[in-house]
Amino acid sequence: MNKDMNKRPFSSRKRALVGFAVVCVVLLAVLGLGSNYMLRYALRPSMEHSHDLSWRFHNIIDENPQLRPWADSLQRHHALRDTFVTMPTGERHHATYILAPRPTDRVALLVHGYEDNGMGMMHIASIYHHMGFNLLLPDLHAHGRSEGEAVQMGWLDRLDVMRWMEVANSRFGHDGSTRMVLHGVSMGAATVMCVSGETLPSYVKCFVEDCGYTSAWDEFEGELHDRFGLPAFPLLHACSALCRVRYGWSFDEASPLRQVARCHKPMLFIHGDRDTFVPFSMLARLYAAKPQPKAQWVSPGSIHARSFHDHPVAYAAHVRAFVGQYISLGDSLK
Repeated sequence: MNKDMNKRPFSSRKRALVGFAVVCVVLLAVLGLGSNYMLRYALRPSMEHSHDLSWRFHNIIDENPQLRPWADSLQRHHALRDTFVTMPTGERHHATYILAPRPTDRVALLVHGYEDNGMGMMHIASIYHHMGFNLLLPDLHAHGRSEGEAVQMGWLDRLDVMRWMEVANSRFGHDGSTRMVLHGVSMGAATVMCVSGETLPSYVKCFVEDCGYTSAWDEFEGELHDRFGLPAFPLLHACSALCRVRYGWSFDEASPLRQVARCHKPMLFIHGDRDTFVPFSMLARLYAAKPQPKAQWVSPGSIHARSFHDHPVAYAAHVRAFVGQYISLGDSLK
């Protein structure tokens, strides 16, 4: 009888341990499936129009009809030209380039946002072309005509953009060098900020970032809450770890905020004060982190990535005034 009584507690403990183990396995399986789904949702979206450069070109012009005479002139003169480069990863990436109206060493490298392509920057291109700049509009990794498996949220993209900087400097340089501005919108702005924290050649003179986020982690945490009503822990942690294993980078690593803190070249920050997709509050954190020289312009009433659309004249004026401080606009060749 005593033997039976001694066995019961052991048997109960065993059942409890087995039950706990089963619950843990189920939770881990759910977490694994959930993080795999979320990673695919975030970094491998449908890209419905991302690969259609022609559609995006006409879409931008339709949204900004004041650009139509300029765009028609570019098309009549076959001014939009393709170029390809092989990245260190072995992938083939594409960009569109447009020569300046007159020979010059001024270059604007324009970086598009999430699920977009280089043609999505044509409205920004119009500003710089009228300022007398050569233009280079790359398609980021896995966007447009560029090869790649997944979106990189600006982090590994910074390395691709630095390669495009070399290409632009070689193509447009006079006496071996150019004077270059990098301008990005949304994820492109995050990319530009990530570039800004690297050791850069002297031909990079300044940056313009329009509605970029503080980090991929912060952006995904906000989207996880707003779209799915979920907290960051544990799904975002698992998703970030899976991204590290699968793609070689993590969400907290992709931090424009850390990168701008290391940047001592001039930067103009632009953000719409009604932006909730990349929250307007991120501007203050980014601006505070960036050492001088710097400037900012808050676009009144603008939601995400609509500052130019809402205020095209003011937008162009702020860009021209800022960039003109660091790249002379009054000459063709230095």
